[in-house]
Amino acid sequence: MQEFTVHTGRVAPLRRGNVDTDQIIPAVWLKQVSRTGFDTGLFSAWREADPDFVLNRPEYAGVSVLVAGPDFGTGSSREHAVWALQDFGFRVVLAPRFGDIFRGNSLKAGLLTVLVGEELAEELWARAEADPRSELTVDLVARELRFDDRVAPFELDDFTRWRLLNGLDDIGLTLRHTDAVAEFEARRAAFLPTVLPAR
Repeated sequence: MQEFTVHTGRVAPLRRGNVDTDQIIPAVWLKQVSRTGFDTGLFSAWREADPDFVLNRPEYAGVSVLVAGPDFGTGSSREHAVWALQDFGFRVVLAPRFGDIFRGNSLKAGLLTVLVGEELAEELWARAEADPRSELTVDLVARELRFDDRVAPFELDDFTRWRLLNGLDDIGLTLRHTDAVAEFEARRAAFLPTVLPAR
């Protein structure tokens, strides 16, 4: 997983609330067996139906920060929603509220989800609509958003922040203890079941 410290990018204003994971990545895309290649499926129903949908507009090409309305990522627990956002190039999603499972999946996969008030979301929407070239800095080290002359602090628990700063997903956390695992396995009685090494 890529480390996250400070990210500066342009904003896609998604003026929609109650966006569930089926809208983020429709179920038809879940047939893929890989973890990549979901960028085409991101919001695909909306992108196909509405030529003026924000991610179809050329001025928002290359955005890396999504500002959404309340209750983003509700619904089913599909991790594909996170993968689709990351494959499209998003590093950060800001919203007033998130679906709990979606937010947990995001933070474990390296997609920073930041809770912001509705007034700040509205301000960021208006700013991105007025000037799609404007940038926003998300500083996880200082736990703050910076744009223009504004600094807006945000909260994130210490353990999740540490994981993101160090680029540690669940596998990465386990791999930090390979010596202890090897030592344990070396002391186990030979008659107990063993796990064969991967080939």
